[in-house]
Amino acid sequence: MEETIEDPPTSAVLLDHCHFSQVIFNSVEKFYVPGGDITCYYTLTQHFIPRRKDWIGIFRVGWKTTREYYTFMWVTLPVDLNSKSPKQQEVQFKAYYLPKDDEYYQFCYVDQDGVVRGASIPFQFCPENEEDILVVTTQGEVEEIEQHNEELCRENEQLKDSCVSLQKQNADMHARLQKKQEELETLKSINKKLEQTMKEQKDCWETELLQLKEQNQKMSSENEKMGVRVDQLQAQLSTQEKEIEKLVQGVQDKAEQLEDLKKENGQLFLSLTEQREHRKELERTVEEMKQKETTAAKKEQELTYAGLSLLWPLPLRSTGSGRAGSVAMAHGPSRSAACGIFPDRGTNPCPLHRQADSQPRRHQGSPQGRFL
Repeated sequence: MEETIEDPPTSAVLLDHCHFSQVIFNSVEKFYVPGGDITCYYTLTQHFIPRRKDWIGIFRVGWKTTREYYTFMWVTLPVDLNSKSPKQQEVQFKAYYLPKDDEYYQFCYVDQDGVVRGASIPFQFCPENEEDILVVTTQGEVEEIEQHNEELCRENEQLKDSCVSLQKQNADMHARLQKKQEELETLKSINKKLEQTMKEQKDCWETELLQLKEQNQKMSSENEKMGVRVDQLQAQLSTQEKEIEKLVQGVQDKAEQLEDLKKENGQLFLSLTEQREHRKELERTVEEMKQKETTAAKKEQELTYAGLSLLWPLPLRSTGSGRAGSVAMAHGPSRSAACGIFPDRGTNPCPLHRQADSQPRRHQGSPQGRFL
C-alpha cells in the first residue's frame, strides 16, 4: 500500500454509517491499462460543502474502514464554494502509485473527518484483450517499431550488464553482510558478557548502597548528637564572649587608668625635676651662704685679732716720773671704750673682751701690774 508524506484523516466508521450519495463519480471505466496515469472525475452535490483536508482514495473492493486505502490524492477546492449548482471536479493519479494486480478497486471520496461521502463503481487494472483488437500498421510504423525494438535490445543489453554489476555488488554486499553478521554475533557475545558483568556490578552496587545507607543512618545519629553538642558549645561560647567583653571592658578601663597614671607620672616627674632644680639652687644657695659664713668667720676672727691687738698693752718707757701711769692710761683705751666697737652683742656685746678673757693669762698679762 503506497502513502504520501502526510497521511490522510481516516476513521473506523463502518459502511453502514457512510453517505455515498453526496459525491458522484463520473466516467469511470471498467478497467484501466497499467503503466498509465488515470483521471478521476467526480461531482459535488449542492448539499455537500468540501473542506481542505478532504481526499479521494483508491480502495480494494471489500474494504471495511477508510484506513484500508491503497493510495490517495488531496482534492482541490472549487473556486466558488457558495454556489448552489453541482460542481464538476477531477484529480489525477500517477501510474507509479497505482495497483499492479488485477483485483477490483473503486474510488471513494473521504472528508476530513474520515467519513466516506461517495463511492464509484468497481474497476480493474489490466491490459486490453488482444483478440478483440485488430492492429493496422503502415511501413513507416513497422520501421519505427523495429527501430524501437533495436533500442529496447540495446537497453536490454545495458540492463543485463547492469544486472551483472548489481549481482556483483549484491555478492559484495552479501559478503559484507556476512561479515557484519559475524561482527554482530561477536558484539552479542560481548554484550552478553557485559550484561553479566553489569549484573554482578549491580549486585555489588546494591550491597555498597545498603552499607552506605547504614553509614548514612549512623552519620545522621552522630549529626544529631553533634548538633546537641554544637548547641551546648554555642551557649558556652556565648557566655565566654560575654566574659571576654567584660574583660575587654576592664582592660579598656585599666588602659584608661594607665594613661591617667602615665599623665600623672609625667606631671610628678616634671614636678620632681623642678624640685630637684630647686634643691640644687638651694644647695648652691646654702653653699654660697656657707662660703659667706666662712668668709664672715674669717673676717670676725681677723677683727677679733685686731681687737686683741688693740687691747694688748704697749711697752712702757722709764721716764722716772709719775706721769707713766697717766701715759699708760692715755695709750691704753678703757674696757668700755673697747667694747663700744660692737654695740649689738647684747649683755656681753664685746666679743673682743670675751675672747680676750678666754685667752691664757700669759697673753693677757696682769692689768694691775701694768698700771702699777
